Amino acid sequence: MTIAGACYRRTRWAALAAQLILALAAAPPALAQDFTSWGWPRPYERVSDGSIAWLKNRGWWPMGIAWQPVASGQNAANIVMSKLDLLGKRGIDAKFRGYSAGVGVNEGIRSERMQVGFAGNVPFVELLGQSVPVKAIALYAPNLKHSIVVPVNSPVKSLSDLKGGSKPHVIGIVMNSSAEFYFAQAAQLAGLEIGKDVVLKDTPIANQMRLPSGLAAVVLWEPSVTVLTQLHGTGREIDTIFPYSFNVGYLLVRQELIDNVPDVVQAISDSYQEAVLWLRLNSDQTADMIADEPMLRTYDKTHFVRQAKLYNNLLKPTYTYPVAGFWAEENTRVASWLQRQNARIRRPIGAAEFEDAFDRRFIDRTYAKLGWTLPSRPPFLPRDWAGRIGDLPYPAYGNVDTMKQSQAWPEPSDLVRPWTFDGKTYRP
Repeated sequence: MTIAGACYRRTRWAALAAQLILALAAAPPALAQDFTSWGWPRPYERVSDGSIAWLKNRGWWPMGIAWQPVASGQNAANIVMSKLDLLGKRGIDAKFRGYSAGVGVNEGIRSERMQVGFAGNVPFVELLGQSVPVKAIALYAPNLKHSIVVPVNSPVKSLSDLKGGSKPHVIGIVMNSSAEFYFAQAAQLAGLEIGKDVVLKDTPIANQMRLPSGLAAVVLWEPSVTVLTQLHGTGREIDTIFPYSFNVGYLLVRQELIDNVPDVVQAISDSYQEAVLWLRLNSDQTADMIADEPMLRTYDKTHFVRQAKLYNNLLKPTYTYPVAGFWAEENTRVASWLQRQNARIRRPIGAAEFEDAFDRRFIDRTYAKLGWTLPSRPPFLPRDWAGRIGDLPYPAYGNVDTMKQSQAWPEPSDLVRPWTFDGKTYRP
């Protein structure tokens, strides 16, 4: 094929993609809908034969999805997507690959071995800083609990106890992760100097769970925090993430999918939101699904059911919506920190670029199919919240430590037309 021919094909694909995105966004919902018991409207929309052919020609078939089994919230949603074959119902052959942390997810996306990924805020910012062509189309597990945990018999009661020792205390942590960003913010407020009072040792989660004697503390995220502190009883929390960071995970897709096969991206958005709804109705049924995952077989089934309920059902299901301005502002803090950390990203990233990194057209249409109102603020943020992004510590807001029951859902203001869930029809 000539260069001119190749350019024509790329231009044609881009034009068709743009037309399809506009058509999808403009398409009105069906007047009469048949809902599944978990609230998804049928029939399922299937991707086009042309999109499947494009994926196959690119070598992206089956489509690769990178995720982290040992991270509450995303693990249950990904397992439901896979076990119920929600992408297959829409015509997509997908293969899910689990990684122990976001570093692996990033490498999969960067190398194009994975075309879709679930990654936390720090990995996402790193991808943007390295100019990897990705967009965030949805959120998962906002305010996933991270904690600093010490052995249960440790004399350390708070972060300030780690200051001024005869030698630095060694902290086990997954580097280049949301845990590291959290620890950096907490240490600064506690007056700890990293490199002097404490040193960070890159330690996989599996090793942190053993609380090896050479570590004064470890920095974990759920479900591992509760396993150590409650189920095993070998660890004790001395600090948690909530005053220092609005942590969140992102559903990421490579830009090529948006440009060339937007119906595939729409199917990804729909499948993920359907998994969230299925979990809302069927959380108790996730135990065996989760237990089948090789990286999770040593965990307690009952614990995973509780975690699935906490990180999927506590907030309104609109937690998946990327309110771009809010999250862009929080992400600029992560970017500034990464730039200062030995230039892990080599250029500044401002709020405007982060807002552009969210492509909300797909989740907008997902919500339109459901008849949901597009939220203007994260559901965990109180209306009278007096905090400001970057002014630490943050005042209290909705998370697993502060919420005693699930948010009411749906309220009339959450809907733009009737929606049926578990046999009951709700109206705006």
